[in-house]
Amino acid sequence: QVQLVESGGGLVQAGGSLRLSCEASGSDFRIIAMGWYRQAPGKQRELVATIADGGNATANSVKGRFFLSRNNAKNTVYLQMNSLKPEDTAVYYCSASVWALRIMDYWGKGTLVTVSS
Repeated sequence: QVQLVESGGGLVQAGGSLRLSCEASGSDFRIIAMGWYRQAPGKQRELVATIADGGNATANSVKGRFFLSRNNAKNTVYLQMNSLKPEDTAVYYCSASVWALRIMDYWGKGTLVTVSS
């Protein structure tokens, strides 16, 4: 079993910055991919950015503003969000695909990011 613990959400004015963190903990697993999705009110959950051994992916809507990094030793990913816009307001969910005898997917509980205009 793997747990994902998120931190760093909150309220920020448009143009401001926030950094989200997500740490994966557990035993006997290897991270294949890890990243962030978000879900705004009334909308479907969408990819923000992921990082994996085979490559990275970033949503066009956040390219050049959001930057994802990973600390392998800590099983942690960081999402640096700059130049935030009101449309970035959403619950941000950490996700991880791990190998633990088989591939398994996990989600965090989510952290709310609110960008005021």
